[in-house]
Amino acid sequence: MEGRNPKFTVDEALVAMGFGKFQYLVLAYAGMGWIAEAMEMMLLSFVGPAVQAEWGLSSHQESLITSVVFAGMLVGAYSWGIVSDKHGRRNGFLITAIVTCLAGFLSGFAPNYITLIVLRCLVGIGLGGGPVLSSWFLEFIPAPDRGTWMVVFSAFWTVGTILEASLAWLIMPTLGWRWLLALSSLPSFTLLLFYSFAPESPRYLCLNGRTTEALAVLGIVARLNRVDLPSGQLVTEHKLELNENFMPTEDTHLLSSDFEGNEAKVPKNVDSKTESASSLSMLLSPKLIRSTLLLWLVFFGNAFSYYGLVLLTTELTSRNSPCTPRALHSDKSQDTNPYRDVFIASFAEFPGLLLSAATVDRVGRKLSMSAMFFTCCIFLLPLVFHQSETLTTALLFGARICITGTFTIVYIYAPEIYPTSIRTTGVGVASAIGRIGGIVCPLVAVGLVHGCHQTASILLFEIVIFFSGIAVLFFPFETKGCELSDSVSEIKQSNAI
Repeated sequence: MEGRNPKFTVDEALVAMGFGKFQYLVLAYAGMGWIAEAMEMMLLSFVGPAVQAEWGLSSHQESLITSVVFAGMLVGAYSWGIVSDKHGRRNGFLITAIVTCLAGFLSGFAPNYITLIVLRCLVGIGLGGGPVLSSWFLEFIPAPDRGTWMVVFSAFWTVGTILEASLAWLIMPTLGWRWLLALSSLPSFTLLLFYSFAPESPRYLCLNGRTTEALAVLGIVARLNRVDLPSGQLVTEHKLELNENFMPTEDTHLLSSDFEGNEAKVPKNVDSKTESASSLSMLLSPKLIRSTLLLWLVFFGNAFSYYGLVLLTTELTSRNSPCTPRALHSDKSQDTNPYRDVFIASFAEFPGLLLSAATVDRVGRKLSMSAMFFTCCIFLLPLVFHQSETLTTALLFGARICITGTFTIVYIYAPEIYPTSIRTTGVGVASAIGRIGGIVCPLVAVGLVHGCHQTASILLFEIVIFFSGIAVLFFPFETKGCELSDSVSEIKQSNAI
């Protein structure tokens, strides 16, 4: 910083103020959103079989209840990412919370199958905004602590899965699936209650020329953390770079559209379709195309594997399955078994989070993810053949540890490789690609189990997980300890690290 006219960036301010009370409050709010998404996703493994039994649905109709949620998430993840990059993080997660809460609650009152399908699709559209909250929280964390605190943030997902499994265990045998759907919408309602207290991301504000508002938010951070805000002028590295080295390239033209609040000569009535196309073209620009395509593959593999393991826990441990050899059947009660097994398997996420926390800032993002993907393959391999219920649960427990670890770390890595101007769009599109994996999984992999083709199903999981691990190894750079970039032009510096 210059002596006479000191300047500081948002990153420098956050590092100077540290992680304190303000970040804990932001963590609690964003974490509640993560709990809401986890609960809505976990209930799919309980509601499908219950609705099938009550309404006499076919296996395909049951799978569609899950698939339409992922189809909605595909649309939502792409749409809300663009909305939050253009109109603010707060606007993005407000709309998603409203949609998720209303559609989730009304699902409990669905009079027929078609209505339920439509409402669950709307829930999926709302849930697609999950990456907005994770990016919002990420932008408040000092760079040296980012990996660790993003793992802590991911722990809220695990809390949500365990809450949902506990809720299903208590409610499903007595009150049924309608009560489970209605009660599972409560965390989304909590987001709406406290929305007015949620601040906008100072990084987003600063990038859009609203430095006065960004400075006000940083002032709140300093006050709650009981530290002093750095003295001087708040600036963005991106703005300095444009002023000092402006060249009218395609990238800088696209980036200039982000400075709506600044006095740059940007037309305010830019067509939204043009903005969307600009964001996508930046994701596929020469500096980002390799990272983007590999990230899409990893998100697809992660979603396919994670949600597949959740669904397989109920499918492979079911005592009612006609595919399970009689020698492996038990005479014990069948009523609570699926809920108990999902509850037990959900606890596998805690070791997965601890493993992530221990490796993400020491070993790095890339090596941690690839090692966990390959270890997951080892756990699943014995399930190519029918195993006892206890061994099956144990192997799925181990696989769940690994896939939770990869899921956690990829949600840390993804926002780090994209600049602020397209961060939520980049993560949102990658998440949307992941939802395709979620759509395909129940229709193909779990469908194979229903058709007594367990070997083919597990081999499919092995192939998807193995190639996801290979894709991670080809990521162009490691982001451990790096500062977040604000523009595409800064990514070259990140690659050099």
